[in-house]
Amino acid sequence: MNLFKTVFLVLFLSFCTIFCCDIRAQAVIPVPDLLHGEMVITADSTAQPEKRDETDIMDVLGQMKRKSKRTREVKEVAPRKILYSMVPAVGYTLSTGVVGLLSANAAFYLSDTATTNISSINTSFNYSQYNQITIPVLANIWTKDNGYNFVFDWRYFKYPQDTYGLGGHSSLSDADRINYSHVRLHQTALKKVTGAFYLGIGYQLDYRWKIRQEGSNEDVTSYGLTSKSVSSGLVGNVLYDSRKNSINPEAGLYANVRYRTNLTFLGSNTNWQSLVLELRKYVNFPRGSRNTLAFWDFNWLTLAGKPPYLDLPSTSWDPSNNTGRGYIQGRFRSPNMLYFESEYRFVLTQNGLIGGVVFANAQSFSNWPDKKFDKVAPGAGLGIRLKINKTSRTNIAVDYGFGAGGSRGLFVNLGEVF
Repeated sequence: MNLFKTVFLVLFLSFCTIFCCDIRAQAVIPVPDLLHGEMVITADSTAQPEKRDETDIMDVLGQMKRKSKRTREVKEVAPRKILYSMVPAVGYTLSTGVVGLLSANAAFYLSDTATTNISSINTSFNYSQYNQITIPVLANIWTKDNGYNFVFDWRYFKYPQDTYGLGGHSSLSDADRINYSHVRLHQTALKKVTGAFYLGIGYQLDYRWKIRQEGSNEDVTSYGLTSKSVSSGLVGNVLYDSRKNSINPEAGLYANVRYRTNLTFLGSNTNWQSLVLELRKYVNFPRGSRNTLAFWDFNWLTLAGKPPYLDLPSTSWDPSNNTGRGYIQGRFRSPNMLYFESEYRFVLTQNGLIGGVVFANAQSFSNWPDKKFDKVAPGAGLGIRLKINKTSRTNIAVDYGFGAGGSRGLFVNLGEVF
């Protein structure tokens, strides 16, 4: 059995073992309203949020203005009412530099029942220091009693970016600029089976045009890069999610299997299939504290066919764009990616306003064309967390990561990395 099959078997067995061991009865809990810092009751009206003497940025600003601190109240958002929010912001990543953005969102309920999650639609306009434009439209829609969940990820990219070739042996000196425009239309419908289990099907389209290689990287040339690429296919989705708070979990399990088959009769350039196995586990440690030990396993595999170069698994091109802290986006790329990360999150101040993290990760990409895994790229770092909403536990995350071969950089996120 070659190394790839051995690694895949170990990951698959680990995935199944942890998944099966974590299945348990689920308690109905309050769901945070991210827009207004309120706790929305989703079941038993007597449920109360956990009492904590915590502070966030709004409390600090209120104190500066000599206003009394806000208190955490439990109340329901009126069904059918649409809540709007718009905010300008500044961010930073290694691949984009400084980013300015204008973000808007809306939240609402599609049902009057207390067991229905809040639905949301988010969009923004992003312009980077390196003349990159990104316009996402993201929607998460829940029907009555969470019977169905409709997820949309629509994005437009005008995205010049460096690539470094294929496999785990590339170096920073191999950088080759590729310029392109990209439309992503990903949508999935999930049906509740029981408890935290969902099954779903979807359609995904990735259309790129005006693709232009500005260098002469041998891997890019030999693999093939056309001026236009289309990947169009169906997606099967299996989901289990026992987290009480998906923004900043303290405990629980998230497990997701996504199978995508791209087909020429749907407009795809070629027939090819991929599989994503993702597992996130959160442990409250020490028990009863506000600290969390988190694990993330993300494996992105090409099962058959030859995907377009820019559709290949790549560092930080997961849906949340967060794999591989310590490395620039697109640093590694190949038909198969194995990834694991662990992070310890802890409070630094008694009021919970400031926290910290330490993290370590490892990524391995198969060689091309032999598909063997023989190189691991480690990463590690530390970061600071600043609480901006104590009810939803949303943080501004600022991390500094180190990778192999002199790779390093600052990473800024709104919310936890995973």
